[in-house]
Amino acid sequence: MELPDYPTLFWITAALAIVIVGIAKAGFGSGPGLLATPLIALTIPVAEAAALLLPLLIVADLLTVRHYRHSFDRSNLSILLPGAMIGIVIGAFFFGYFSDNERVLEIGMGVLALLFVAFQSVRAIIFGALKRYRAPNSVGVALGAMAGFTSTLAHAGGPPAAVYLMPQQLPRHVFVGTTVVFFMSVNVVKLVPYSILGLFHLGNLLTILILCPFAFLGVRLGIGLNRRFDEKWFNIIIYSLLFLTGLQLLVGRSLFSLFS
Repeated sequence: MELPDYPTLFWITAALAIVIVGIAKAGFGSGPGLLATPLIALTIPVAEAAALLLPLLIVADLLTVRHYRHSFDRSNLSILLPGAMIGIVIGAFFFGYFSDNERVLEIGMGVLALLFVAFQSVRAIIFGALKRYRAPNSVGVALGAMAGFTSTLAHAGGPPAAVYLMPQQLPRHVFVGTTVVFFMSVNVVKLVPYSILGLFHLGNLLTILILCPFAFLGVRLGIGLNRRFDEKWFNIIIYSLLFLTGLQLLVGRSLFSLFS
């Protein structure tokens, strides 16, 4: 089995992205993990970046869920997960339809990245003005569907799930645990449409195995940071990088062609 002929910059961005995913999942409830797919997609095709990342996300999920296995809200999961299954099916059809148009996928991922940064910029203001509130079940199902859809396209389901969960003002460990269990379930289900769409290739297995230790490193860092670190500065750095990455995907890869 031979490694794919990836540019050097791929290995740098992929290692960084996987560490960020682990930190985000284990420490902050998945939000900053949206950076991973756009960052890797700067160096290889979008569909291939998403396919490579999915098994690594599941590895991070399995490592993280052990720590939060007793700290999640079952009632929220029973509302979000059925909607997510619908969103995954819709996302799979969308992904399959545009899989041959790399530029459309790049633009779509760039737009998602910038929308996420915009959402994070106003999230504290919106949620800070709200009293403790749990939206109706129908809203939770709809937001779960949105999370499943965006997660299928770009592993970017964090914002819709956060919109439903954060106004409830759950204890931090329960919020993180609920998102961890939710996205582990979503990611495992996504293996089915990704396989049907032919996104997995045997040649990528060695790449995934090489990157797995970075998932472990990120999870361990995330668990430690959850107890000791204010996420404010971590988020500022990550969202600044995500903003630049989103812009780059929208305008093309010209800045990165120097390294390929």
